[in-house]
Amino acid sequence: MKLFFALSLLVAIGSLTSCYYDNEEDLYPQNRLCATDSMSYANDILPVLNAQCLSCHSAAAQQGGVDMEGYTSVKKYVDNQKFVRSVKHDAGTSPMPKNSDKLDACTIAKIEAWINQGALNN
Repeated sequence: MKLFFALSLLVAIGSLTSCYYDNEEDLYPQNRLCATDSMSYANDILPVLNAQCLSCHSAAAQQGGVDMEGYTSVKKYVDNQKFVRSVKHDAGTSPMPKNSDKLDACTIAKIEAWINQGALNN
């Protein structure tokens, strides 16, 4: 009987621990790698604009007189630093997205990296 109990206990403990998988990204989300090398307007910036900006700042909407549709329009706000200052919620700017939380740190880092890499239309 003691042997049966000991074996049952070992099987129970083994089954509880054998299927446990830690995922570093889930456990430590702040340690995820945010790749910012070789930023691309088409691959990295345009998806952010589509998801966060263009519903209010397209050629058709232009809320606040701001049009962020198309590379040429975006580049104008990159050159005068309003784009990055707004998404970073810097003082003296209208924080974007309006009435929403600031973009996550990785997205902001990607925007800054794209600008620092020349804000190319690629």
